[in-house]
Amino acid sequence: MPFTLSEAVHSELLIKKSRFIGCVEPMADRAGALARVAELRAQHPGATHVCWALLAGGQSAAVDDGEPGGTAGRPMLDVLRHQDLDGVLATVVRYFGGVKLGAGGLLRAYTDSVAQALLGVVKVPRQRLRTLHCAVPYALEGWLRRELAAAGATLGEVAHGSLVSAQFSLPELQAGALVARLNDGGQGKLGWLTPTGLQDDDAGSSLGHGQRRSG
Repeated sequence: MPFTLSEAVHSELLIKKSRFIGCVEPMADRAGALARVAELRAQHPGATHVCWALLAGGQSAAVDDGEPGGTAGRPMLDVLRHQDLDGVLATVVRYFGGVKLGAGGLLRAYTDSVAQALLGVVKVPRQRLRTLHCAVPYALEGWLRRELAAAGATLGEVAHGSLVSAQFSLPELQAGALVARLNDGGQGKLGWLTPTGLQDDDAGSSLGHGQRRSG
């Protein structure tokens, strides 16, 4: 099971007059990572390099930012993988101190910056979320909202057309039980939708003939 972090952790190393400022923090996706790296560049205008590595839900990246290829982003990414982390961004801001470290020295510096930040960190299990999309008659909207709230599901977009359609997400391990409860309580009037067609078979029935997708 992959793990993530509940909060950012930090490190700072001084190696042959170069300053390495490391951080590992929760991160949902590449767009968020790019925004965070841009913030670091703004906060450290005098830095020589801002290297980073991302592991987030199947998205990965390893960026050397001007360091010799394979000496920064890749070893940072390897540390995250070795720690079985996901949904995290590692960054290292380097201020060059005038002494070149060589490829081996750089690889060790960037590896140690991330590893030091993660020393003693408390990792939390990363739950895979499942997003579902269903439609009900207006008379069942209140019931649907109550069921979702009771299950701890996160309600997303709700659209009102000929039917009320709702998107929601919850941990994948809990999805089956909620789907079964909604199918039972919907009395055959609840249909399942996805942007590309029907939900998987275990997500219940499709919309009946004559019902159309709202929104």
